[in-house]
Amino acid sequence: MAGDIYRRPSDDVHPPRDFPGYRGTALRHPKEPLVLIPQTLSEITGPVYGHRSVTDADRDLTNRGRGEPIGERIVVEGRVIDEDGRPVRDSLVELWQANAAGRYAHRVDQHAAPLDPNFTGAGRAITDAEGRYRFLTIKPGAYPWLNHSNAWRPAHIHFSLWGPSFLTRLVTQMYFPGDPLLALDPIYNSVPDPRGRERLISHFDLSLTQPEYALGYRFDIVLRGRHATPMEAHHG
Repeated sequence: MAGDIYRRPSDDVHPPRDFPGYRGTALRHPKEPLVLIPQTLSEITGPVYGHRSVTDADRDLTNRGRGEPIGERIVVEGRVIDEDGRPVRDSLVELWQANAAGRYAHRVDQHAAPLDPNFTGAGRAITDAEGRYRFLTIKPGAYPWLNHSNAWRPAHIHFSLWGPSFLTRLVTQMYFPGDPLLALDPIYNSVPDPRGRERLISHFDLSLTQPEYALGYRFDIVLRGRHATPMEAHHG
């Protein structure tokens, strides 16, 4: 197991640090080669989050206000697994997203779209013994950004996964099937392998759909290997 913990991700799965189509990477990526610091027991065993502080209510993003949030309710469920299909249990899964109008509940977001007082856009859950997580939320809207002329980001949900310590955090994004903006999005297209890009798209799942209430989408997350889910946190 120790060898699995220290293994570095494959370079052909995750997007490069500097991708010309995504202008922001020119300002964010390191200009010098990364120095790889070996992970030892002290790095992977702490600090840790408190399981008791995460409750079932944290999985429901529709119950944060005095009324119902505006938009289409959706269920997002999936499994967190390793490259051999084994469940990753007790992992903290966090998500954040824009509201149905495509605006984040954050002071930095000044997009001219309405805020929803009943939607904060953030939730968290702990994976169970089978690696499963589940959220009830609102389908996010697309929004404009200043990367290029008339640029719009596809509807997406950000995911953050925590392992046994702060040094084992991974971040990725989930998209929705059939979105025409995917072909135009530099962030989505920064993933080198077309098969990797497909792994960022959720799948409609009728078995997760709640009749007359919410559509269901499945999004499984593979942490390593040739079928890994592409992550934003790329370790050289």
